Amino acid sequence: MSVKTLDTAYQVTPSRWSRRNLTVPIGLIAAVAVLWLWVSSLNLDSIEARVLNAEAVRRAVVDHILLAVSATLLVVAIAVPLGIMLTRRWAKPLVPVVMALANIGQAVPALGLLVLLALWFGIGFKIALIALVVTAVLPVLRNTVVGIQQVDQSLVEAARGMGMRASRILRLVELPLAVPVMLAGLRTTIVIAVGVATVATFVNAGGLGDIIVAGIKLQRTPVLITGGVLTAVIALGLDWLGGLAERLLRPKGV
Repeated sequence: MSVKTLDTAYQVTPSRWSRRNLTVPIGLIAAVAVLWLWVSSLNLDSIEARVLNAEAVRRAVVDHILLAVSATLLVVAIAVPLGIMLTRRWAKPLVPVVMALANIGQAVPALGLLVLLALWFGIGFKIALIALVVTAVLPVLRNTVVGIQQVDQSLVEAARGMGMRASRILRLVELPLAVPVMLAGLRTTIVIAVGVATVATFVNAGGLGDIIVAGIKLQRTPVLITGGVLTAVIALGLDWLGGLAERLLRPKGV
């Protein structure tokens, strides 16, 4: 292959990559636009108009994103260091216990956990945040452990033979190679957090759950569909951003 052909191939590939990654946000924007046009075309009654007020919807969307993103950041801050610790030789006996606790956290119904936390500590944003972290911690924790454990041990031994300390091997060899698996767990956690955040309405933490529950209680289909579609759009949008980060942070050649 000539140099000119190689250069052409290099120029085409990024453009294709960009077009492919723009498909999702364009589709999500189109979905929101169609929803807005549909709701605007309806003859809403006073109850529907009050719930679907632009300011109320904007506030619910912002609260929902804030709750999901805050929970995800807390999960990363807790699960990544904990997962790294569990891959060290001295901590191997703790792996079954910690993973069992994380599995229990995801298996417990989010609404039931919220009710118990509300009975013990009251209601509000912080209580919903705790419930989301407990529910969504497993994917990041598990993928951190699995990602580091699946690193080729010959590479670790080679780095050790070069005189690298354990901390440097972790930073320069194990973590970079584990990044794709870790980020896959992060994307799962984001979607879980967005979905579970809808039940935060039951502890007065706001979010799109307010709109969804209002639609169910009042038997107003436009209200229910609006809350459901916006929740799905947020989940897909944040998952798309996670995928973008996964491609950008993935080490070359992996």
